[in-house]
Amino acid sequence: MAIRIFIDQGHNPGYINAGASANGLSEADVTYHVGAYLADMLASDSRFEVRTSRTYPEEVLGYDTPSSLQERVYQANSWPADYFISIHANYNENPAINGSEVYVYQRYSRAWHLGEDVLDSIVEVVGTRDNLVRVNPSLYVLRRTTMPAILVELGYLTNTADAEKLRDDQYAFAQGIYLGILRYFELV
Repeated sequence: MAIRIFIDQGHNPGYINAGASANGLSEADVTYHVGAYLADMLASDSRFEVRTSRTYPEEVLGYDTPSSLQERVYQANSWPADYFISIHANYNENPAINGSEVYVYQRYSRAWHLGEDVLDSIVEVVGTRDNLVRVNPSLYVLRRTTMPAILVELGYLTNTADAEKLRDDQYAFAQGIYLGILRYFELV
């Protein structure tokens, strides 16, 4: 039986739950494209079934931030997905802060171990800094999903070097996540 992966392309274009922007990049655009590449990789692998939260770049989920988050979780829970991967790009007032990190609900859980494999692979493939897997049980998409869930912060839009990668290496970020998934399931 195929493993069901739900990919949440974090945030929306426009003004509702819009996410961050810096260095000419919008978080919603970056996450949409990385998620679409990842979905294509998983869809072409018969061991997986995949769905995405946003099916086209201009799609807006919800009418405010809470309803946008609720819709993403509802889609994953009602499918039901086996694993949930939310894709984001980070922001910091300090432009020197850079790197990739993964957030999970609980330490040493299945999500934690998936997060470790995904983060290791992103760092290997894209060359971002490893900012570790971190626990944040307050994040809605980690709290309310009924399956192991990770939230991947690809890099910092506010850091020039990360922003360049987020603009030019979107396929590589997706490849890193895909390889991390394969490692987690011991399929490589």
